[in-house]
Amino acid sequence: MYLVGFDIAKVSLPDDLRDRPTREVDLNESGTSMASPIPTGTPASNAAVGSEVDLGSNAQRERRRRILDATLALASKGGYDAVQMRAVADRADVAVGTLYRYFPSKVHLLVTALAREFEAVESRADKSRLRGTTSLERLRHVLDMITMAMQRDPLLTEAMTRAFMFADASASAEVDKVANIIDRLLANAMVEGEPTDLDLKIARVVSDVWMSNLVQWLTRRASATDVTNRLELTITLLLAGRDQEPEIRD
Repeated sequence: MYLVGFDIAKVSLPDDLRDRPTREVDLNESGTSMASPIPTGTPASNAAVGSEVDLGSNAQRERRRRILDATLALASKGGYDAVQMRAVADRADVAVGTLYRYFPSKVHLLVTALAREFEAVESRADKSRLRGTTSLERLRHVLDMITMAMQRDPLLTEAMTRAFMFADASASAEVDKVANIIDRLLANAMVEGEPTDLDLKIARVVSDVWMSNLVQWLTRRASATDVTNRLELTITLLLAGRDQEPEIRD
């Protein structure tokens, strides 16, 4: 599903591209929360974010997996609005209260699901098999592959991107986790060894440009070709001359 099973090194580019329903979270056009993500009767202080819930037992890990699988399935069929907490609980075969114990809102659900997708990509990434002999070529290949994978399922991409872009401070840990995974994925494509702090900073700039253009594609303000061309310009400007041999002076 989605990025899971996605192998950066094997995918070929096409020629033209290289409920608690009464308290459910909702986002208005400005991205601000219109209702509390915590169900009635559940103190905010007791709401455990999915990454913080004790996942020591196999049953707990399996329950969490089913919840995230259900979230992805619902989002893939109906986008952000289709991910309702009661629907997720029913599909995952868990009680609504249990769902809220793992994830206090659908924003937490979707961002955590996005992190899991990118973790799967990162675990499969083998930089020795990336196409390209330069930093620019390898980074271009990784960006093209991830972008294509996300464009294949626009409803799911819309749901997870919307949650990621408009998450508030309560989901900062999940957002930071996703951002750091993307940074590492891009930085590792740029270098043969371990990425430096500068490599990670460059990767963060590329990631920010990529995410903003993904939003424009989702809102039909940019075509897939536009996204590719803008990313190409960005990485060319950032990495131009990076792999050139240093000039030898007498």
